[in-house]
Amino acid sequence: MNTLHIRAPMTPPTWALRQRQLIQAQGDACEAFYDKYFDERGWLRCVPRWSASDGADDAAENFNDWTLLYALGGSDAVLDRYLRAWDGHLAQYTAARTVECEVARDGMYFREFPVMFDWGHNGEGFGAFWLQGLATPYDARFRERTKRFAGFYVTDDPAEGAPPEPNWDPRHRIIRSMYNGSRGPLLRKASVLDWAGDPIELEGRFSPGHGERDWDHFVKHFKDYTDVAGDHPLNLATTVTATNAFMIDGEDKYREWVLDYCSAWVERTEANGGVIPSNIGLDGSIGGETGGRWWGGTYGWGFTIDQYRYGESGRRHQKLFSQRYPRAYGNALLLSGDHRFVDSWRGVIDAVNGNTRDIDGRICYPRMYGTEESGTDGEPGWYGWLPTPFDDGAADVYYWSMKESDYSRVSDNPWFAYLHGDNPSFPESALQEGLDGVRERMEHVAADQTPADSRMSDDPNRLNPGNASILNRLSMGGLPTDALGAPLHCRLRHFDEAARRPGLPPDVAALVDQMDDASVSVTLVNLDPVRPRTVLMQAGAHAEHEFTSADGDVTLRGAASAAAPRVSGDTLRVSLAPGAGGRIHLGQKRFCNVPTYTYPWDR
Repeated sequence: MNTLHIRAPMTPPTWALRQRQLIQAQGDACEAFYDKYFDERGWLRCVPRWSASDGADDAAENFNDWTLLYALGGSDAVLDRYLRAWDGHLAQYTAARTVECEVARDGMYFREFPVMFDWGHNGEGFGAFWLQGLATPYDARFRERTKRFAGFYVTDDPAEGAPPEPNWDPRHRIIRSMYNGSRGPLLRKASVLDWAGDPIELEGRFSPGHGERDWDHFVKHFKDYTDVAGDHPLNLATTVTATNAFMIDGEDKYREWVLDYCSAWVERTEANGGVIPSNIGLDGSIGGETGGRWWGGTYGWGFTIDQYRYGESGRRHQKLFSQRYPRAYGNALLLSGDHRFVDSWRGVIDAVNGNTRDIDGRICYPRMYGTEESGTDGEPGWYGWLPTPFDDGAADVYYWSMKESDYSRVSDNPWFAYLHGDNPSFPESALQEGLDGVRERMEHVAADQTPADSRMSDDPNRLNPGNASILNRLSMGGLPTDALGAPLHCRLRHFDEAARRPGLPPDVAALVDQMDDASVSVTLVNLDPVRPRTVLMQAGAHAEHEFTSADGDVTLRGAASAAAPRVSGDTLRVSLAPGAGGRIHLGQKRFCNVPTYTYPWDR
């Protein structure tokens, strides 16, 4: 392993001080938040329900990002609270049962996983778990759970834990329903209760986060959520299970399944004129469960529903999948280095934007396809017009390709603008916004006097103080994970070699300020004027990249590195003198290594 030395003193930059303050503040706030909203078992103090509005996924989102925060350098207490909350959550929602809702009468979770649900919600609810491998890759329960969850999709061998009615059809390369899980796929029409859960009295007791006034609003909202049989692009999110399983110890069956399933969707997209279809029949045909309509199905291209929230009725376009599933193609890229998966989604963006319309003298772009509101006298066509181009997943495509032509597809993005040199104040302002957000949320936590028996699972969501998004972007050059249910993609990952744990060492701050396809630049600062610090920098979240050169404010093996000496390997050691700081420009070859959760000192 190459060792770089940074010796020159650096006056602590404002961004570095705020970064360390934010890591500390979020960790302290997560402890206080946990103590307020979770009991001694790790159970959320709420009324547990089965629902797409306030269900199990919302309960788990109350500690979303905590595993990533720890992996960035957050305190041990953050990880401890997450582990307690996660074990408690799995037990709480395994014990919770419905009465009238058929699918969850024997427990909302079975084998610690939703009995059957859509992967928009599964991605959200298991968001912290999908990133747990960054924090505790050797934890036996994490490893066993990861492989068990992958087994619901990768294998049809009941001995390995697949449901009695399999989700996966290897012949047609489909997941057999958009509504699937540990008890298999839902192959009938979905009912209102499948989505809304048991009827509940709202008035005078609950204040639903989506504005429903009474049970009738729940019913009206979900009345059209019926067509779930057959495969759906949202199911691509299931690839996170096998991707994580592969990165534990490299079992190739998981990698092969991810690439096979993603390839099947690339082929379907090509067969459908470049636009990914939103329903695949049980026989493998496009639109096979929706009367041949490639745009059909719940959450499909043509899924326009009545909107009864926020005290008014109207129409709402529900196209959840186009914002979620492109991350699955990132999984395929991570496991293969093959950019054809990214190319496929770029093609979808361009295909949609190729259907413009002049509306009142302004060029508009569609978001939906079908007969609803298309303005074509009952014939299917594009609709849902907006004056801005369709760009769902465009930021992901640019991040993976680093092509300027892909950057042009991305709408306003302050972080990308900063990396292009156009938003120099972004680090300081974003970190200050993060600090202000922690203070504001904890003020609300302190003022919350809601009793547990009138609290819905999603009530505290907006108060979760553990948002690691800005720390991820600035310190690692990482693509925000949000609640999309996907592994982390980043250009650099930091480890504390002395403590044998992930994250920046104490008093060390990092700022990624430039990256392109073949390089990344980072400033490292040791805020401690007394003690030296050592950082291990890994090329990529899972060592999937390789370092090729290093120059800047560093020396290598005691010699000045102005000539950009060659370095090699997926990890560099950086030694920081007390109070020292400097900027390093690192050459990188991307997506060339087999991704792994194994720590650098164990490879």
